[in-house]
Amino acid sequence: MQVFKFGGASVSTIERIQQVAQILELHKGQKLLVVVSAMGKTTNALEGVVNAFYAGDKVSALQQFEQIKEQHLQIAAALEIEKDCLADFFTEVEWLLHDKPVRHYDYYYDQVVCVGELLSTTIVSHYLNKQAIQNQWVDVRDIIRTDNNFRDARINWPVTEQKVAQQVVPLFQNYDLVLTQGFIGATDENESTTLGREGSDYTAAIFANMLQAQNQIIWKD
Repeated sequence: MQVFKFGGASVSTIERIQQVAQILELHKGQKLLVVVSAMGKTTNALEGVVNAFYAGDKVSALQQFEQIKEQHLQIAAALEIEKDCLADFFTEVEWLLHDKPVRHYDYYYDQVVCVGELLSTTIVSHYLNKQAIQNQWVDVRDIIRTDNNFRDARINWPVTEQKVAQQVVPLFQNYDLVLTQGFIGATDENESTTLGREGSDYTAAIFANMLQAQNQIIWKD
């Protein structure tokens, strides 16, 4: 078992996503847990969306998010991936942005910013499948359980370890490669949380420990 982590720069362009596939092709037949970050500067762009929303500027928030949508749709189209696979994540954020903030900033930060990892991993997963690198995409929010300390959530270790054992380990009976997100988790109420900056490295370390990986390979940006 090996754990790979690809940072934002590693998936920031069409060519770099193709390089990720080439790297994973070299390890075909091995059991891999792959953690992927949001593309390029997506997290920073999503922070701008949250700032505009929380300041009450819904128009600007939606406009900024539309730009992020278009960037991801263009990459998906170039890789010949059906855009419908991203639709639910777009809707999840747009639904929130049409509302008014009634909770604290950190809560909204996590609900919006987490979509960056969900979009990037969905695109990478579909592209790998197109390249005959079969993989199972996993929403890490179903696995990594945290408290509600938004933007710097603390891991609930017993519950997370149980979920890894029950929901991740069995996937390796049918797949050599399981692909998921870094940086994010969820509370018991299924509210998205983030683990703090550089959280993707943390996520990779969590999985390496719980899967008792013999070799942890982390690909830096």
